Amino acid sequence: MEKIQFMPPDGSEAVWFYVLEQTRIGGHDYILVTDSEDGDGEAYIMKDVSKDGDAEASYEFVDTDEELSAVSGVFSEMMDDIDLT
Repeated sequence: MEKIQFMPPDGSEAVWFYVLEQTRIGGHDYILVTDSEDGDGEAYIMKDVSKDGDAEASYEFVDTDEELSAVSGVFSEMMDDIDLT
C-alpha cells in the first residue's frame, strides 16, 4: 500500500496517509486514503488540485456534500468490502 505525506496548509505537522484506491472523475483525480495501515482507521477522499506542470501533486480534502457523495459512490463500487457512507 502506497504511503503519502500530507502537509496541511496551516503549516502544522505533516500527516501520513495510506492510499487505498484512486480514480479520475470529470477531469479530476481523486484518492481514497486512510490513516491506518491495518484497516481500522478513518477513510478520507482527497482531490488533486495541482496545476498542469506542477512538480508535485497537491491534494485537498473533499468537503462538499454533493461531490463527496458522488465520489464516495464510485469508490464504494470499486471496493466492495468498504462502506463509505
